[in-house]
This record gives sequence, structure tokens and C-alpha cells, in this order.
Amino acid sequence: MEACMKCELAKQRTRVVWGEGNPHASILVVLDNPGAREDAAGEPFVCGTRATLQEAAAEAGLGEAELYVTYVLKCRPRRAYDKEEARSACFAHFQLQLLRQRPRLVLALGNVAAQTLFADPEAEVKRLRGSWHEVLGLAAAVSYHPLAVRRRPTLWGVFRRDWQMVAEKWAELGSML
Repeated sequence: MEACMKCELAKQRTRVVWGEGNPHASILVVLDNPGAREDAAGEPFVCGTRATLQEAAAEAGLGEAELYVTYVLKCRPRRAYDKEEARSACFAHFQLQLLRQRPRLVLALGNVAAQTLFADPEAEVKRLRGSWHEVLGLAAAVSYHPLAVRRRPTLWGVFRRDWQMVAEKWAELGSML
């Protein structure tokens, strides 16, 4: 994986980001790409996307131990790139990650994550959110990308309800063990 050269992002990257959080977590959260994780001086920081995600998860009663955040693309894009080629190249890595980690629940955030998870270029958050789906034998839900929520605060209530739905399903599954 670290040596993957299947798309042009390999030439842009400084590192491969498989994911963050607890790799043994029951809930796998999928975003489009790792995004900015450090400033120009190399100091780590929490970007707006991650802050919004963390806030919604915490409000739903989900902590870091329950979540693992991963990405469709495993490298941060730094300039324009062929999106379809990169997503296609990373798809095998994403599938392998799902098979290895076997989360109990998957939450895809944003259209790119939903399209990848469902292997359907027509998948849309506004059509899929608010209910559970089965993908590769896993319970899957969809919500808006945290950046969309930051840009359109009217989505915050919907985003919180989606996270609450995930927390309720997680609690339900825990009681079945």
C-alpha cells in the first residue's frame, strides 16, 4: 500500500493515510480524502471537517474508541488530479480495508464516500440518508460531508440526527452480544 503508484496522487503525496482512530472500532466512518492534517510548519491540527465530525459524534455519545475514520483516497490531493482514476485506483485498498477490519457499522459522509461504498456513481446523500442499507454484509448509513455541514449550517440538525441514528444502532447491536 505504501508503495502504491496506481494513480497520479502517488507523485503528490508526502505520505499514505490509511485512517485514524481505533482500527478495531465497531464503527467505520468514510470520508473522501485525508485533507489537511498539519500546517505549513508540520504542526498537527484538527481541520474543520474533523472538528465537525468529532462534535457530532460526541453529541451522539460516540467516543474515539468506537470510531475509525478512513478515506476513499489514501493520499491527500495537493493539486488538480483525475478524480475517477484516483478513486478507481484506491477502490481495491478500500475494499481490502473493509474486509480486514470488518466493522459492525459503516457511515459514509458525502457523495464521494457514498458512491464508493455502494459502488454506484449515482448514489446521493440526500436520497440515501436517514435509513440503513446493507453493503457487503455490513449495516451502512449515509450522511452529509462535515464540510457541507460547515458551509450550510441548516444541515447541522440532519447531520446530528444521522449520527444519533448510528449511535442507536450501535447500542442496539451491543445489546445483542
